[in-house]
Amino acid sequence: MAILVTGIAGFIGFHVADALAARGEQVIGIDDVNGYYSPALKRARLAELDRRHGDRVRVIEADIAVEEGLSAALAGIEVERIVHLAAQAGVRHSIERPRAYVRANLAGHVEVLEFARERRTAQLVYASSSSVYGGNEAMPFRVEDAVDHPVSLYAATKRADELMGESYAHLYRLPQTGLRFFTVYGPWGRPDMALWLFTDAILARRPIKLFNGGDMLRDFTYVDDVVAGVVAALDRPPADDGAVKPGGSRGPHAIYNIGNHRPERLGRLVELIEQACGVQAIRELLPMQAGDVPATYADIAPIARDLGFAPATGLAEGVPRFVDWYRGYTGA
Repeated sequence: MAILVTGIAGFIGFHVADALAARGEQVIGIDDVNGYYSPALKRARLAELDRRHGDRVRVIEADIAVEEGLSAALAGIEVERIVHLAAQAGVRHSIERPRAYVRANLAGHVEVLEFARERRTAQLVYASSSSVYGGNEAMPFRVEDAVDHPVSLYAATKRADELMGESYAHLYRLPQTGLRFFTVYGPWGRPDMALWLFTDAILARRPIKLFNGGDMLRDFTYVDDVVAGVVAALDRPPADDGAVKPGGSRGPHAIYNIGNHRPERLGRLVELIEQACGVQAIRELLPMQAGDVPATYADIAPIARDLGFAPATGLAEGVPRFVDWYRGYTGA
């Protein structure tokens, strides 16, 4: 029996597949290796998985949003559990390319739900986002908070995924855990994220863009901590016992924040990159971008209680690890 990881060529998907294969699991990965950011980086991740694990990780290139495409791609393969990480990412890109988000994040999510229902999988862990909290001002963000006012289409699609999952938990008793990720970073990260953009610009002596004048707080979460939370959720599906789960479901469906529970100033991130690079940043202060929020801060008490989640890597340790990897990968 295999574990299916959608979005295996992505940042988090790569690390989850690596962790699962390292503990002896058979992993089947699905990815369309699209061009939202460098396909070369995605293929480098897949090559690294092959180097580390060989036949223990099998990758199938397919688009999850194609109707019944998953069933066709995985015909004859027994799938016991699913980690669904394939999605169109990026808050600001959703303003420019909304249809891509409808296709990947809505149609794609339904296809995964249908596949899980048909195969009667034991657990489906899927990626939500801290973006669902929108402009909420009460800190820290709790899964019990209302999330009815998204400030980007990306956030709206992630909230819709949670609601669709709830309907499948109710109708088909499909076990699911949704994870609201908070600003994940680390080696093999995405080139559209602040850590990559800042590191690249600082090493090249170009200005870095600090939106809202740099007055931002983010709950930066190191990727190894995120992976530990994903694997814990995969191993412990919510019970179909009628009890209220985090997120409010009485079905076998739980929703958790997965963050560091430690918001950091954006300026602190820049300082740590400067130290790791040995180069002073040139700062360009700009207004807040559309769809962005000034602060994120995760309440992780429910996931700590239920799944034993305990983030162990702070920004001061994680940033140098990323910079070391970045320099090795790019030759900068």
